[in-house]
Amino acid sequence: MSPPLTVHPDNPKLFLFRGRPLALITATEHYGAVMNRPFRFERYLADAAAHHITLTRLFMLFRELQTPANPYSTCKPESPDYVAPFADTGPGTRLDGQPKVDLDRWNPEFFERLHRFLGLASEYGIVVEVTLLSNTYAPNIWALNPLHPDNNINHMPEIEWPEYLTIRHPGLFARQAAHVRKIVEETNGYDNLLYEICNEPGGAHPGKPGYPKQEEVDEWQLAVGQVIREADSDPPHLIAWQEAFSYSPWEQPSDRSFAAPGVDVVNMHPLPNTSYRGTGYDMGAFMAKELKLRALRDFCLATYAEPKPLNFDEDNAATQYKEPDGWTIHRKRAWVTLLSGAHYDMIDFSIINYCETGTEASRSQIRRWMRHLSEFVHSLDLARCRPLPRLVKERPEYAIEAAFGTEGEDYAIYLADERELSDAGAGAPLLGSLLLDLPEGSFRAACYSPVTGLYSPATPLRGGRETRVDLPEFRQDLALRVTRT
Repeated sequence: MSPPLTVHPDNPKLFLFRGRPLALITATEHYGAVMNRPFRFERYLADAAAHHITLTRLFMLFRELQTPANPYSTCKPESPDYVAPFADTGPGTRLDGQPKVDLDRWNPEFFERLHRFLGLASEYGIVVEVTLLSNTYAPNIWALNPLHPDNNINHMPEIEWPEYLTIRHPGLFARQAAHVRKIVEETNGYDNLLYEICNEPGGAHPGKPGYPKQEEVDEWQLAVGQVIREADSDPPHLIAWQEAFSYSPWEQPSDRSFAAPGVDVVNMHPLPNTSYRGTGYDMGAFMAKELKLRALRDFCLATYAEPKPLNFDEDNAATQYKEPDGWTIHRKRAWVTLLSGAHYDMIDFSIINYCETGTEASRSQIRRWMRHLSEFVHSLDLARCRPLPRLVKERPEYAIEAAFGTEGEDYAIYLADERELSDAGAGAPLLGSLLLDLPEGSFRAACYSPVTGLYSPATPLRGGRETRVDLPEFRQDLALRVTRT
């Protein structure tokens, strides 16, 4: 095996994979691809590779519940189609009517699918975030979990659902640890993965006074992280996490996420009141169709000095809207994130069972747009690139910029209309110029369309302080590449 995905030695915000710098970007996360029996993930992975997607995410145990706002997902299999890591032997039936599982017996079908998925992803050069455990959210979702006492024959303890993310119950933690150990031992021969401890960990739920606080959830997470380390190969794989958020009052802190030893990558879902060093950033409510580009950029820049990669490993700002407005929001959020030095993942919910490559519209729009972004970003000398927040002095009205590049040599400036859909004039053409602080010298400048993936003809540009660059009229967004000649 070649060395696994690691943090780049010359740029701690970036990854190194098979000898090359890598930014993680996807519009096709489908975290239930292995657990959902009808899902033909071979088609999904081939399409992801064709669109230069570099990341996908895979849940190992957690199963979601269908909701009116979001009824379809690969992580929401019909009960007969749910493939758990454990053998469903009975006797008796689970709460969903299927045979109870035996936690002492592994399910060969699950691991055959898992190895086939990871092997194909490896051939395509796609990194897989293997998510080992997850929040259980509520009693009716906890009722779907194989570790729920009513779903197995192994006499698991009766618990309140928030206690799942704690070490309060030794018998439960032992089963969680056995599951994690098995997954890591099965998969640590692949170089194209990183392990995530827990999806969306939460504490301080207001339901009962005895529910666990954030510190207790984080203690459990770090204990799970130790299980990963003990079961992993040498050299080890990266471990991603985020510290527990607070349900009440709602806050998603990040200081400890970056500071904790033993974890390598910080995963965040860009949401309101995501905080860092006492400042809260409103990065958009769940599926609210909000842009919030300024907060998104500013959080990336505020945390950039932290020597760990920041990965927005699930952005659901507008994913339930499978149409151009929703996809445009995610295109713009992805560009701002990548050109602010972080990594980006959203879910294309047009990809479902029997429709593993999405619709013609989603292929020609959101995933094609993400291909353009992936190609653009990986054309830069990523290991040497940094955010350049002082480069742009003036910009067109209503535009926000994300500037990124190699100082003195190669500059990438992304401009986006930051008006929300509800704002007057949102989406109307933007026209104006940029005022840049460039070093002296000769450059060439070309515009790049995030929609078409095409450059304009390059024009010569003389550098210096307060260099003005006239821009063509554009809608929604535009990128400018300025390169020293």
